[in-house]
Amino acid sequence: MKKLTYFIHDGKGGHEPFYEYITPEVGVDELYARQLCTYFIMRGRQYQLISNEMMEDEDILVIEDAGKNVTVLDEGNYRGKGLHIEFRRFREEENYKQLAVLPCETHFDIIRYLLKDIVDVPGIGQMEMTSTEIDEDRSVYVIYVKNIGEM
Repeated sequence: MKKLTYFIHDGKGGHEPFYEYITPEVGVDELYARQLCTYFIMRGRQYQLISNEMMEDEDILVIEDAGKNVTVLDEGNYRGKGLHIEFRRFREEENYKQLAVLPCETHFDIIRYLLKDIVDVPGIGQMEMTSTEIDEDRSVYVIYVKNIGEM
């Protein structure tokens, strides 16, 4: 894989280029981690992944604009502070409460979490993942969780 390109779905069966990452600028491990996220936050907007595709040496993520990103009071900015995962409750009525923050050494550490249905939340224990996001604005991966078996 030489690059990862985000395309925005136009709602009419087509899509147009939105943003791209190339392997000389970011590692392949980061490109894979991004592909495991169901949401992408950039410039105050939230985008939902609708298709993950490949074409020769290019990986393609087709996203759909889900509207303005909802911000919450306990959001931290991790730009320049290394790799981090935030664990948050999945319910909006709980203000997506932050449960824990996990510093990571590599994107492979992050990928390990993004691949799971059940994750160990630091200081809490096992919880069920509901969705994942890469928040480009805050430079953090976010994993939304609920209690195992919770509806």
